Amino acid sequence: MASKELTAALEAAQAAAAVIRGFYRQGVAVRLKADASPVTQADEAAEEAIRARLARDFPGYGFYGEESGRHAMGAESVWLVDPLDGTKSFVRDTPYFSTQIALMRAGQLVLGVSCAPLCDELAWAEAGGGAFLNGARAQVSGVTELGRAIVSTGNLTSLARSARWARLGELIPRLGRIRGYGDFVHYHLLARGALEVVIESDVGILDIAALTVIVREAGGTFTDLDNAAVGMHTTSVLASNAHLHNAVHAALTR
Repeated sequence: MASKELTAALEAAQAAAAVIRGFYRQGVAVRLKADASPVTQADEAAEEAIRARLARDFPGYGFYGEESGRHAMGAESVWLVDPLDGTKSFVRDTPYFSTQIALMRAGQLVLGVSCAPLCDELAWAEAGGGAFLNGARAQVSGVTELGRAIVSTGNLTSLARSARWARLGELIPRLGRIRGYGDFVHYHLLARGALEVVIESDVGILDIAALTVIVREAGGTFTDLDNAAVGMHTTSVLASNAHLHNAVHAALTR
């Protein structure tokens, strides 16, 4: 049975989905934030809907939103929210964007909801409760050989400027297939066993917090590229079906 927190997060994600659908392909104005990333009325309205729903049941929880910033971060439980992860896709009328809602308690990620309204995908997980995608149990694949593995990459700018770029190039011929699904897409595919590894070098915690819980509860492993645990300052990803994690990490760091 879903906890009260998970129920609220799922309802908040659905409220955001309704807002986002209303703005999609409607020519919303785009402005740039201080970090040069785009933001639209859809981002802001979706975050307002999420925050209102979560605050209704959990007024004492902290809240860290992509658009509204950090509030009560000293609370034991803090919501981590990206209302529209993939704004660049949204403004280009590409449907690969999502709403990300996670809960961190005492520094540990314990709940995640990932909702992609235009792709009709809703994934969720709670620590110890397993992962689900559109109501079905999600489970990573059992592939144990690099030669059979599908690896997907996302944001790679920093990696391309580092020594790991050449190591990734050396790894690619050893793989079964290389793809670049990006955003929520490859994490959902990983969680349901449709690929084995995700590599990214330029992310923020709000992009990946919910997905970390989902992949882990599906039986996978989720770290940064240095094999360190995910935390508030994580900026890269190595996520896998667990079986291939050490092999890929070794290939990228030797």
